Amino acid sequence: MNRATTNGIELAYDAFGPPAGRPLLLIMGLGAQMISWDEEFCEMLAERGHRVVRFDNRDAGLSTHLHEAGMPDLGGAAAPPYLLEDMADDTAGLLDALGWDAAHVVGASMGGMIAQTFAIRHPARTLSLTSIMSTPGPQIGAPTEAAMAALLSRSAADRDAVVSRALEMWEVIGSPGYPMDAERVARVAGEGFDRAYDPAGFGRQFAAIRGSGDRTAALRELTVPALVVHGEADPLVQLPGGVATAEAIPGAKLLTFPGMGHDLPRPLWPEIADAVTELTERAG
Repeated sequence: MNRATTNGIELAYDAFGPPAGRPLLLIMGLGAQMISWDEEFCEMLAERGHRVVRFDNRDAGLSTHLHEAGMPDLGGAAAPPYLLEDMADDTAGLLDALGWDAAHVVGASMGGMIAQTFAIRHPARTLSLTSIMSTPGPQIGAPTEAAMAALLSRSAADRDAVVSRALEMWEVIGSPGYPMDAERVARVAGEGFDRAYDPAGFGRQFAAIRGSGDRTAALRELTVPALVVHGEADPLVQLPGGVATAEAIPGAKLLTFPGMGHDLPRPLWPEIADAVTELTERAG
């Protein structure tokens, strides 16, 4: 495990593939740790010519947790401890630590929001942008009532309860067109608990999403090559979120999958890896 100092915090990260490969940075979503980017998927990208780096966002995994900020009032009007802009600047600092002038940036869910924000704030450092199951604003493609209830269900108290909660949540927000990989869901949830369990960190990230506004107008100014990937059956960030992202970014390609929800089903990994590779090769 490697650590980088950036933007006043530390980020934990690891890497796959040849050091001389095309630099590709994976940004994970709300409350999730970098281990949610499966090693097999990372290796697929590495085999396609990339130097792949995945990392824990602030308030997740082995990166810095802002415990002093406490749990934000998610229903109140108080300003969040930080915004997606801060998390995008964390990402820019990670590039500095890696010695990368620029990178191909891939984000999933909240990670897609961070990747969009990174491209807006640091266009010269963005070789290409891939936004997966994300949206330009929290009100576009808003979650179903059941999906939001599953996401915000009561925090679990111990490892077994965390695993059980994860299985219940992914039954609701996962891909109805593909069997849930219960073994993988349980393994990642358990490993995540062992690495760092911080419900307040989840709350601070959630507050950052809600406080960061709509990026549609700024996305229209981008000139970077872009790919938008979305599940047609996603109940957490519904399909209009992906469509709006692709429509906002000039020249963006939209790739949707029937039966895909708010996860990355293993059978789709090769096609998604190929699509990302086509983009990075075209972007140069």
